[in-house]
Amino acid sequence: MRARKTTARRKARRRLFREVKGNFGKRGKLVKMATETLFRARAFAFHHRRAKKRDFRSLWIIRVTAACEQRGIRYSQFINGLLKANVSLNRKSLSEIAIHSPHVFDQLVELARGALKISA
Repeated sequence: MRARKTTARRKARRRLFREVKGNFGKRGKLVKMATETLFRARAFAFHHRRAKKRDFRSLWIIRVTAACEQRGIRYSQFINGLLKANVSLNRKSLSEIAIHSPHVFDQLVELARGALKISA
């Protein structure tokens, strides 16, 4: 007598439908379409987990650029000045400093200007 996959198949199908629950129409009801939907969803999730890191970095750069423009220095000059002054702060922390403590950011700008010898 051959073994059948009844319980294993039912368990796999149940797991599949639990994961695609909430999808529109056949995508949440039929096995083949649900499988395709799940593959696509996982592919998009993989891609967007990596894109999120790029998006946040660009957001931090935009914020620091805006703070630099208010103080009369270009972003590239500011970053270059910080590198020459041996200040190792990443874009996220620079963005937070620019938002929450502008007086510290002013000091960083002056430090960068001093390293590059730029007048205001």
